[in-house]
This record gives sequence, C-alpha cells and structure tokens, in this order.
Amino acid sequence: MRRSSLVAACSVAITLCASAVYAIDLPGFSMGEVNLKSAGPLAFAPDNVLIVGDPKAATLVAIKVDSQKVETPSNLSLTIPDDIQVADLAVNPDTGVIYLSASQGGQGKIFRVDGDKLTPVALDKVSRATATLTNAPEDKVVGEGRRRGNPRDESITDLAYVDNQVIVTGRTTGEASAAVHSVAYPFQESGVAMPIEIYHAAHGRYEDDAVARVFVPFTINGEPHLLAGFTCTPLVKFPLSAVTKPQEKAYRGTTVAELGNRNRPLDMIVYEKSGKQYLLLANSARGVMKVSTEDIEREDGLTEPVRGGGVAGQQYETIEDWKGVVQLDKLNDKSAVIITQAEGQPTVLKTVALP
Repeated sequence: MRRSSLVAACSVAITLCASAVYAIDLPGFSMGEVNLKSAGPLAFAPDNVLIVGDPKAATLVAIKVDSQKVETPSNLSLTIPDDIQVADLAVNPDTGVIYLSASQGGQGKIFRVDGDKLTPVALDKVSRATATLTNAPEDKVVGEGRRRGNPRDESITDLAYVDNQVIVTGRTTGEASAAVHSVAYPFQESGVAMPIEIYHAAHGRYEDDAVARVFVPFTINGEPHLLAGFTCTPLVKFPLSAVTKPQEKAYRGTTVAELGNRNRPLDMIVYEKSGKQYLLLANSARGVMKVSTEDIEREDGLTEPVRGGGVAGQQYETIEDWKGVVQLDKLNDKSAVIITQAEGQPTVLKTVALP
C-alpha cells in the first residue's frame, strides 16, 4: 500500500509484448509460474524484487523484475483503461519504473509503465518465492447488513520491506483480529502474526479488531516504527520491535492523531521537504493530507474521545488541488506518482511535484 508528474495526456496502450522478468540467485527463489488469485498491495525489496500481496490466497509473492533504469517525464499523464481496476502502485527505487497491481477480467495482474504505455508483466516463467500468512480468515462471506463481507479480502491490507523483513498489516482469525505480520526475507517461513490494539478517538474506545489500512516505516529517536492509518481516521505509531515478536496479548499502539470520522485512508507515503519530514495521506472522503511529524516522538497519545468529526494530535493541511487521489508513491526527492479517480472522470496516472 505505497510514491510524481509527466507530459501531454494520452490513453494507455496495452503493449502486445509483456515485459521481461529476470532470474535471481536468492534462497527460496526458483523459476516458475505465478498465478495470482488477487493482486493487492505492492512494495520493493533489494535487488529489484517486487513483493506482491495476494489477499485472496493470503500469500506474499516475491518476483525479480527488470533492472534497467528509466527516466520518467515530470509531466506524465496516462489514462487507465476502464477494464483495469488498480489496487496499488509502487515505484522501483533502484530503476524508477512504476508498477501497478490490478484486476482485469477477474484475474490478478501486474503492469508496468513503459513511457506512454502500460505493459503487462509476464508471470509464466519468473524467478519467484512465496510465503503464506498464518491464521488467515476463511475465504467466505459472513455477517449481516452493513457488516456483511469476506474477511479474507482483508488478510493483507498493506505491506513494506523493512530490515530484512516483510511487514504486513491485515486481519487474522480470533477475537483480536487486527494484526501485524513479520516474515523474514528471503522467505524461509510463514512468519509471526502479532495482534494489535488502538485507541480509536472518534469512537471513544479501545479496539482490537480495527485493521490498519495503510502504513509507512518511520524512524523515531533512532528506533524503527510503523505509522499506520485506520478507518475513521486514527493515525497510530507502533515500535517495530514490539510488533515483530510474539506477545501474550495484543500490543497497544500510541494514537498520535485523529484525522476525522466517516473516512477511510487509501495510501500513504513519507517524504522530506525543507529539512522536515511529512506524511502524505490519501483518503476516501477528506482529500490528501500533508501531515506534520513534528513532536511525533512524544510518549503520550490520544486517550479521550474526539467527537463530531473533529480532529486532534498531529497538525495537517489539505492539498486542495489534488482531487480524487486513490494511490500514490514517491518517484524521487521532488516528485510523486498519483492515480486519480474523480467522479465521472477516467482513472488517470500522472506525476506531480511533492507539495
């Protein structure tokens, strides 16, 4: 779940020739075919390895991709065909190539941006490794009314590579169903699922079934943390060391902001500007927020209700000219790639300057 602006707008052409995928000599990798039941969150590991989350299969797939560098225009604008439903985008930090995970014709696929074209990545013969998550919910629809749904679809909500681990947020079985998984990379085992708990200020209570929708790795006082966004919209920090080892009970994160109710975070990145670090958080109902990280190291968090759609904690500003953003990733130190889905308009991928 994880990143800038390019020249004249043009429709995306799907090339007939699928992009090449290259072999890699890493433990646990082998040549073969990848069949995605679904294509969800994306992240990159070292050596041009793309990590794909497949929520339907509750599986992580690592795929070696092209190592050739590209120069992405600063004014790119591509229209995504209507039959492609994008789940996530990620920029390869080593090459600058933009990748998309998507559903097309009911099948999970990976695409890459080649200039002004969208190219499907061939997955029939690739160097790949897989890891299946522990305690994934059963793949079936449950519940009634507004709560009716398939919890398996939330087995992987976001992921990132951090310090030789792949960190995954999502839903597991059991009463405390929100969790953070840590899987050693290269994949040698299924990893650890650590239940988490948050104080949800808009609801005025502690919750252990609120799944992190998006997160970013973030260093606080020299210690790696996760900053995670939840529906309705708490921003919570977790020390990485606390959520990557087994504990007897759910680990309670520190809620550093309440960013407004009736809202769902869609994607988040961290970047630096003028010597300060910011979060950019795309939302379903409250636009794109530029969130300050000043004083985020404080130990005390929100523990009192924030009612009526109010906000508290970390300060932010709304980026008013970024309308309908559903996905984003950092392209370089000055630019980001965004995907917009404005009402009544086509889905567009473009590069923009970081605000």
